[in-house]
Amino acid sequence: MEKRQLSAWEKVEIARNPKRKTSLDYINEIFDQFIELHGDRNFSDDKSIVCGLARIKNQNFTIIAEQKGRTTKENIERNFGMPNPESYRKAIRFMRQAEKFKRPVITFIDTKGAYPGIGAEERGQGEAIARSMFEMTRLKVPIISIVIGEGSSGGALAIGVANKVFMLENAIYSILSPEGYASILWKDASRAKEAAEKMKLTAKDLYDLKVIDKIIKESSKIDEEKEEFEETAKRIKSEILSALAELNKQKSTDIVEQRYLKFRNIGGNL
Repeated sequence: MEKRQLSAWEKVEIARNPKRKTSLDYINEIFDQFIELHGDRNFSDDKSIVCGLARIKNQNFTIIAEQKGRTTKENIERNFGMPNPESYRKAIRFMRQAEKFKRPVITFIDTKGAYPGIGAEERGQGEAIARSMFEMTRLKVPIISIVIGEGSSGGALAIGVANKVFMLENAIYSILSPEGYASILWKDASRAKEAAEKMKLTAKDLYDLKVIDKIIKESSKIDEEKEEFEETAKRIKSEILSALAELNKQKSTDIVEQRYLKFRNIGGNL
């Protein structure tokens, strides 16, 4: 029997489900070792982005990952996975460190968007996002990004300027939420389901548009079995190592150029 194709809105619901696996779930499964590092050395340590050092066998990585919580307490601690400016400045700090020590950067994208609060705006939210994207464009080490859940707005793109961009099968990636899209286009947030179909936010849509490089298969069940999760993590790990083997053949200047061309749509993957 042929498997029924999920609608765009069904995929939005799966991507947003609080029981869906988080960045730390995947990090702890994929990497042999992970050490979290903290702080932007300026204001605070915002826990909506997790940064640290990881290893697979003898290969070291720098990890930058958006992290949601599951319980109310965790979500408050993680700011519901919506980064403040200090999260992006922490990420920039570790990007520069990765370049200094020649470590590839792996980013995990899973956010509703950057936090839009008054304090975040006062501390330069827009500048922090722009600076993060700018730093990624010129980083001389390979960058691989994986959209594992909800990738929305500049909050997601801030850590998504990569040489390779992968998406889990039921993740979403878009300029804003379907509710926001519907509010702007039709002045009616209740038309979010209709908006989701028009936004081309599913992994298949984005692969067809050549915005992403590969779709990584996963289970459509939220309460997936341990074996199913391990299989998904194994596929992500395989894609990371395969992409890294390809990128490691290039000079650092070529890695920067490939990333530039990819996002400028001049002879790259777009």
